[in-house]
Amino acid sequence: MTTTTPGAASRPVRVWDIVLTIVLVIGSAVLATGASLMGMFLVMASDPCGVRTCISELITLGWLMGMILPWVAFLASTVVAIVLMVKRRLSFWVPLAGAAAIVLSLVAAFAVTAAGVPGTSL
Repeated sequence: MTTTTPGAASRPVRVWDIVLTIVLVIGSAVLATGASLMGMFLVMASDPCGVRTCISELITLGWLMGMILPWVAFLASTVVAIVLMVKRRLSFWVPLAGAAAIVLSLVAAFAVTAAGVPGTSL
């Protein structure tokens, strides 16, 4: 005897949601690439450190945050979006939230890097 449980199989497939989610995930990948490239240039914040005393640990931490955190946010949002699509739940909002997390991670990296260089502000 087999029993059916209400779950993913009983929900209808929303083609528009799947297509929109895939397009937004691709857009998030482009955004993560751009954010990581901008994070790579945060190492230039150490340029005035020959004249003044800087906190190189904060500059290094901000630089690494700017290069790594956008990809962490992208991968996390992509995994959640795939899980929601498999379960046939509404998933287009996940890449949008991931894009916001990518931008916020880059802003946090800018703030940490700026904290390492005295006399700078955002």
